[in-house]
Amino acid sequence: MASISVPDENRTITDVQEICDFLKPFGIWYEKWDVEGRLSEEATNEEILETYAPEIERLKKAGGFVTADVINVSPETPNLDALLEKFSKEHTHSEDEVRFTVEGRGVFHINPENGPVFAVQVETGDLINVPRDTQHWFNLCSDRHIRCIRLFEDASGWTPHYIDEGVHEKYSPLCWGPEYLSKADDIDPVVKL
Repeated sequence: MASISVPDENRTITDVQEICDFLKPFGIWYEKWDVEGRLSEEATNEEILETYAPEIERLKKAGGFVTADVINVSPETPNLDALLEKFSKEHTHSEDEVRFTVEGRGVFHINPENGPVFAVQVETGDLINVPRDTQHWFNLCSDRHIRCIRLFEDASGWTPHYIDEGVHEKYSPLCWGPEYLSKADDIDPVVKL
């Protein structure tokens, strides 16, 4: 399940309704989709898209998306470090970024105009959007694995528009887990010292 860290406020949010309420003023929505028993571990990208076709069609109609695909990133992905470097610097897109995490974990760091920098850790079953023109960046967790359904408004995909002097270097790319949340409430894992 997703969780939010607001490092400058030393705050963590784990309740689903509180997560939705926190994200709403920033134009971000969050959903938790059922994944239990829907896919085999060996599911192909096509099988994933077919399995989640009803959810994808609902999002296409609601958000004007025209296409969906599956991205699968793992330690075996060729040129993984170069690929991750594209996402780990603060940037924007000219369309919404929509991701459903089929498996794995990662962190979307958001730097909104009207609030503090915060991080949304997504895990298997989490759906999130990052609205167009919202400054953000993304990091994988330590296992360096995530498989996501992506939706696009333009069939050619999106291009990152990097921010000069972005704040991404001030925040740790590390993920956190339940053991962190229960044992270290006084230490924030996202701010670099």
